[in-house]
Amino acid sequence: MRNSNVSPVKDLLLKRYAPIADGIAALLYPCAEVVIHDLRDQTIAYLVNNLSRLEVGAPSVLDDAHFAARGQTIGPYEKLNWDGRRMRCVSNILFDDDGKPAGILCVNFNIAVFEDVRSTLDLFIKGGTMTDAPTDDLFRDDWQDRINTYLHNWLRDRQIGINALTREHKREIVEALHAQGAFRGRSSANYVAAVLTMGRATVYKILKQMKEGGAA
Repeated sequence: MRNSNVSPVKDLLLKRYAPIADGIAALLYPCAEVVIHDLRDQTIAYLVNNLSRLEVGAPSVLDDAHFAARGQTIGPYEKLNWDGRRMRCVSNILFDDDGKPAGILCVNFNIAVFEDVRSTLDLFIKGGTMTDAPTDDLFRDDWQDRINTYLHNWLRDRQIGINALTREHKREIVEALHAQGAFRGRSSANYVAAVLTMGRATVYKILKQMKEGGAA
């Protein structure tokens, strides 16, 4: 029996496409995660082999776009993960019974594990030709990617590994990200807390202190 709290669209996505996501993740384990986004409420409906530290039910970072005009497949394209590793990604539009876009299935493949053997696996790593189609309208509000990029530029400039960050370092990063406007995205504070292995309450406390200090 279908859970009455689950929307018909989300129920369709889970029943029809979650097994496909499981199969892809199992085949490419541990290098790939698969995410299903619900386009109707702009949330993450399903996530398997979590590499991005996202959460089911959290807001998607997808922006409004005319998906029908994009075709059924978007990519391949590259993104920077929270740990600084490059991921090659491809997204497919998922349709409901009326042929309308209902969701997106994203496969995020961690290609960093092959970087040391680039010479022998170069063809495999390059894969298909990168798409010429613009993806800016789809990921225009991708605060996750911007946070990852800023964080790893910060770490590189100071020659510090993410696992070596002190409490003071983490506070400095949160303050710097705030100054960059990184916390305007929904759930961005929760994401930063997960990436920096900080308590969510600690991040919110720092942001509150900054807000109060700015108002003073």
